[in-house]
Amino acid sequence: MSDTKTSSGPGVVHTVRSYASRVVWVIALIAALALAIGALLIALKANQANSLVDFVLNAADTADLGLFSRENGIKQFGGEDAEIKNALFNWGLGALAWLIVGRIVAGFIRP
Repeated sequence: MSDTKTSSGPGVVHTVRSYASRVVWVIALIAALALAIGALLIALKANQANSLVDFVLNAADTADLGLFSRENGIKQFGGEDAEIKNALFNWGLGALAWLIVGRIVAGFIRP
C-alpha cells in the first residue's frame, strides 16, 4: 500500500479552505481600506472631480453596503461639517465591521 495522497484527499480540502479564508480576508481588507481612505478623502475635502478620488469614493459607497452610508447611515450629524462627521463616523464603523466580520468568517473557513 502506498501513502500518497490522492487529488481528492484531505490535503486538497485543506488547501482549498486555506486559500478561501485568505480570499475572504483580502476582500474584507480591501473593503475596509476603501472606507477608511474614502473617509479620509472626505475629511481632507479632496477634489471629487479627480478620477482617482471619485473611484475611491465610489468603491467606499459600494463597500458601505448601505448600512454604513454617509448619507443615510447608522448616525447622522447635522450642522457645520456634517458631511465630514458622517463620513468619518459611518465609514469608520463600516471599516471596523468589515475587519471584524472578515476575520471571523476567515477563521471559520480556515482549516
